[in-house]
Amino acid sequence: MTDAKKTIVVTGIGIVSPYGIGMKNLESGLLAGKSCLNPARDVYPGFAGSLAQVGELSHVVSKLGVRYSRTDLLAIAAAEDAVAGIDRQQAFFRESAVVIASTVGGLSEIDPGIMGDPSAWYRQGDGLARARSYSVARAAASVGEHLEIRGPNCGVSVACASGGTAIGLGANMLLDGLVPMVLAGGTDGLCPFTMSGFNSLQSLDKDPCRPFDINRKGLNLGEGAAVLVMETLAAAQGRGAKVLAVLRGWAMGNDATHPTAPQKQGTGLAQCISNAMKMAGVGVDEIGYVNAHGTGTPLNDIAEVNAYELAFRGRSSRVPVSSTKSYFGHCLASAGSIEAAISIAAIRSGSIVPTLRLKDPIESSVVDWVKDEVLHQPVNTAISVSVGFGGSNAALLFGRADA
Repeated sequence: MTDAKKTIVVTGIGIVSPYGIGMKNLESGLLAGKSCLNPARDVYPGFAGSLAQVGELSHVVSKLGVRYSRTDLLAIAAAEDAVAGIDRQQAFFRESAVVIASTVGGLSEIDPGIMGDPSAWYRQGDGLARARSYSVARAAASVGEHLEIRGPNCGVSVACASGGTAIGLGANMLLDGLVPMVLAGGTDGLCPFTMSGFNSLQSLDKDPCRPFDINRKGLNLGEGAAVLVMETLAAAQGRGAKVLAVLRGWAMGNDATHPTAPQKQGTGLAQCISNAMKMAGVGVDEIGYVNAHGTGTPLNDIAEVNAYELAFRGRSSRVPVSSTKSYFGHCLASAGSIEAAISIAAIRSGSIVPTLRLKDPIESSVVDWVKDEVLHQPVNTAISVSVGFGGSNAALLFGRADA
């Protein structure tokens, strides 16, 4: 029998993506096969790659007169979308936890003018106000301030596994009975410094990326935010909330091998996936879909496939896998949370969107590469996988609300 006090459910999803605000815009864009990737030179002259941008967020206005960074604005817009149906005056909401991941923080607020005379740049205009947003923890604080939430407020930053890790940490808070509700997810805005960093690592593909293709050349960057509202099943039932999905298992780990390169054998990620399945009490044959990290870089994709070979060894059929970064790029700290939402959408709709531009996939004995067209079939469980610099790994296993 399910213990309602120990079952973690998702009762709200807020999304800001290059498709717009809300799950409906995200789902319709993905199902239509619409790529949001455009030439980077239109935004950042000098960069030859492709990227995906979110539109203006002018509707988000600071209640305290504080300057918000692009990363803050994305997080607040996603959080507002997530809690749209909740009475914010209720005590359970005011006492909630906010766990928001970011890798960029307010670095998006720095412009090239700082290079000439940094001290003069900070003294003019709102330079010092911009500095307030630099911390990666600032996004979580901004959400808490904007929504007047007085519970624990935590910033998470473990590279590109941050969004998935934030959701897992938030779920742990609920299991421990620390808070009645958690708003967890990730956010990151596009930033010249990020573009420069990945460019220096020779990780960018000048064309739209091709995750898991043998001819892949690199990743594209995107921006966005996603926030999940999570609570125990008992709490959700008590307030009559609609349950969108159950977070049945989650795990976090680290390769502990290299600052940037993933472990080629994929053993760390495989263990992370296996731990999430063990927590959920499901076997390898019960996983209906894997939303892959799938960046399109030569190193990541082969390591990830090796991880799947280990984690899903013994399956009676191949597991459907696709990478939605082929639609809107790598959104860094928000990637894991956006892809968690997409995994939930696959469960609820029975529709698995394909990896775009996947022509010649990496060979695998356990993976059924979803490509060319949407795969329509029942999905009872789905895993969202995230990998980050420093060896960070995260896996989130979601199940049907009525299972």
